[in-house]
Amino acid sequence: QVQLVESGGGSVQPGGSLRLSCAASGIRFSIYAMAWYRQAPGKQRELVAVIPRDSDITYADSVKGRFTISRDNAKNTVNLQMNSLKPEDTAVYYCNAKGVGSDLWGQGTQVTVSS
Repeated sequence: QVQLVESGGGSVQPGGSLRLSCAASGIRFSIYAMAWYRQAPGKQRELVAVIPRDSDITYADSVKGRFTISRDNAKNTVNLQMNSLKPEDTAVYYCNAKGVGSDLWGQGTQVTVSS
């Protein structure tokens, strides 16, 4: 069964940290470009970071220097380390896997940054 399952969301104060994880199953993980997107209330879904199979990592300007994406092909996981969180980072975060003819999404995990 093809599945992406996110975990690690929650509530944190401004300046805090969270680590999101996405576990993939049913796909040949190593050949997929993996990414994190987010969608805040009333806004369009936006790319946060992407880690391709064999090229440079890309970050949204709004998270550069604060977020780090990584992948473990042996464990079929992709992670997003989020530091120095801001209220504007509040959103549902989605894991995405893109391959040839394939575009897969997880169910999303809520991240809330509030004092």
